[in-house]
Amino acid sequence: MTRVRVSFRRTALATALALSLHAGFAHATAGDDDKAAPAPAAATDARDTPKQLDAISVIAPGETRQIQSIGVEEIVRQQTPGSSALKALDKLPGVQFQSADPWGAYEWSTQITLHGFDQSRLGFTLDGIPLGTMGYGVTDGLQVTRAITSENLATVELAQGAGALGTASNTNLGGTVQFFSADPDAKPGVRFNQVMGSDSTSRTYVRADSGDHGGFSMYVSFAHADTDKWKGFGDQKSNQANLKAVYQWGDGNRISLFADGSKRKEYDYMDLSLTSQRALGWDWDYLQPDWNTAVGIANALNGKGQYPALLNALPADYGKGDATYYAGGGIRRDGLAGLSGSFNLGGATLDATGYYHADRGEGQWATPYQASSPTVPLSMRTTDYGLDRYGLTSALKFSLANHDIELGVWGENANTNQERNFFTLDGQYTALYTFYNDQQPFLRAFLQHYETKTRMAYAEDTIHLLDDRLTVNFGAKSLRVTTDATSLVPTTSFAQGEMKASKGFLPQAGVDYRLDENQDIYGSYAKNLSAFGITPFSTSQSAFDAAKSRLKPEESQTWQVGYRAHGETFEASLGLFYTRFENRLLVTTPCPAVVTCASSLNNVGDVKSRGADVAFIWKPVRGFTWLNSLSYNKSQYQDDYQNAGTVPTADKYVVGVPKTMFSTSLSYEMAGWRANLEGKYTGRRYITYTNDSSVPSYWVADAGIAYDFGAVSAFKGLSIGLNVTNLFDKHYFASTGTNGYVASDPQGYNQTLMAGAPRQYFVNLNAQF
Repeated sequence: MTRVRVSFRRTALATALALSLHAGFAHATAGDDDKAAPAPAAATDARDTPKQLDAISVIAPGETRQIQSIGVEEIVRQQTPGSSALKALDKLPGVQFQSADPWGAYEWSTQITLHGFDQSRLGFTLDGIPLGTMGYGVTDGLQVTRAITSENLATVELAQGAGALGTASNTNLGGTVQFFSADPDAKPGVRFNQVMGSDSTSRTYVRADSGDHGGFSMYVSFAHADTDKWKGFGDQKSNQANLKAVYQWGDGNRISLFADGSKRKEYDYMDLSLTSQRALGWDWDYLQPDWNTAVGIANALNGKGQYPALLNALPADYGKGDATYYAGGGIRRDGLAGLSGSFNLGGATLDATGYYHADRGEGQWATPYQASSPTVPLSMRTTDYGLDRYGLTSALKFSLANHDIELGVWGENANTNQERNFFTLDGQYTALYTFYNDQQPFLRAFLQHYETKTRMAYAEDTIHLLDDRLTVNFGAKSLRVTTDATSLVPTTSFAQGEMKASKGFLPQAGVDYRLDENQDIYGSYAKNLSAFGITPFSTSQSAFDAAKSRLKPEESQTWQVGYRAHGETFEASLGLFYTRFENRLLVTTPCPAVVTCASSLNNVGDVKSRGADVAFIWKPVRGFTWLNSLSYNKSQYQDDYQNAGTVPTADKYVVGVPKTMFSTSLSYEMAGWRANLEGKYTGRRYITYTNDSSVPSYWVADAGIAYDFGAVSAFKGLSIGLNVTNLFDKHYFASTGTNGYVASDPQGYNQTLMAGAPRQYFVNLNAQF
């Protein structure tokens, strides 16, 4: 108990320090990043700071891997302000992004997959700082929307299949997404953005830049967002502050500090099943504030009376007690800081980043499975999170003749706490924004403490041949991740012990050949290993002890070949890939998600993925851009697995991954006007391992229009914009697997789906002083 309290206090202290920026920023008359024009970056060494792209690029000449990038045009100006940068990635080939809200910010539902790999098997970084898997459960990192406000991003770089060798991730099996923050502006100024729209949406964003003063520049920003849910009761709120300071001197020397403080509170959307949606409709949600119906359902679940009439549309054998709950929600408080330096050593460059991240979070669910008292059949079930992690990345880069050599290390220590508690409910309530953990629970289901240590080292050589027409690179990394789990209270649902994932040689190699000034071909191979994380400990102690010696960490091997071309009016790329995913670990839970019980962990063998990505950007006249991307992905399980009998999964398609996707996006700018229209086709997705249940394919479209007035009176820039999401008001299932997948569900009873948001409208005003 003492250890958890200390960790939570440290987390709260670190978060409070970061969030204390809020008050200072507000009193400093902070300004915001304007959506009407990208911020010009301060002069920097191109070797150390990513290029701030205006729009999108589907080619990366000279790279030996498939890499695509998006810039401020796609992240900020073509999306509803406040949208996640991950949503902008959805138009790229091989990418599937899903969310139940129009901004891609509601974390229980946000999902991204690359070439058949889900989010838990990808790598994410911000300015080289690892974001973990960005999962909801706060075990190893945080969502990018909590790490940085989208307007403060310069570039997002996507590598499908094989990320850079030195990427600070211990879960990078299927690709990486690297976010890069924008530098402060070279000139002082204040930016302001206000969004108003559907469901009482209000978002205010301000940022102030100091300008450059003898090599020093900085900005501070603050964002507040508040919106009602698009269905049901409740709202979603966030406050976020960012600071970035940069000092540059001499030839290529640079130090930068980035700090983020984030508070987020959100009421949940109810998970649906295929059957509950058909019977109860797309707008079916939590019951709050209808306390009497919730009590009636809880009583019926426990054999006291009949279920309320509103559930009569469900089949008789449906688990009506889980068709909906009274309320659910989540709270997150994060503090993140990173200090980076790039130093010219005379013939070599040393890059180093130290970082610290603290989180305190709580997931809340009103459960009918645990009574508060003989007269109140409901209680509040919480899952409480505490995370403190710190680490260091560094890389030494130098050239010898035609060789570019890079040597690097990464180390991180993380302390994670998870506990599940039950608190008394006395009757109807509407507030969901209080940490229940500050009170004394009447029951504690588990209290787990995890200590995770990650150590990685790598070396890479890039050789330039034939007058730089041929580039060859090869290298390897060594990775070791150790997790120690301790059960601080007796529990039958979790285990304690140690798990280690380690590999001394994980090679990566690639080649790129430039056919001429406008065309190149490439090929690459990469082998990667994923840490176990806390997954193996979510079983009983006996099951963990029996499985520990035979469990192997997940591994992947990826082969890529491709062709890229570009000219004055176009960019085009074609990529082919083959991936073998070995030792896939599958967790199944034999109870409703709101119930605490031991899971089952199985090694279900291999997955093979093969497919193709095509992207084409056409710019026939100035101001006009047309992007098209097409993806084909055949990801299949290779083996059956045993779980109280044989589960026939061999040759079945991977859950949650569409076989085909197509995206098209048009944008046009002329005489101050800017308009964009984009649509995305997502193919059928299976939601059971035996493929006996699926969600249908769908099209969804977004649109936007804006007018830039230019300089007006005291304003350096003034613009107004309108964004419409889900333009044709399409009903569709967005996220799948929100409560996990099951082996078989031919009747469609598993409540693990999220409905996509309906058509919504948002107006935004941008001003620059």
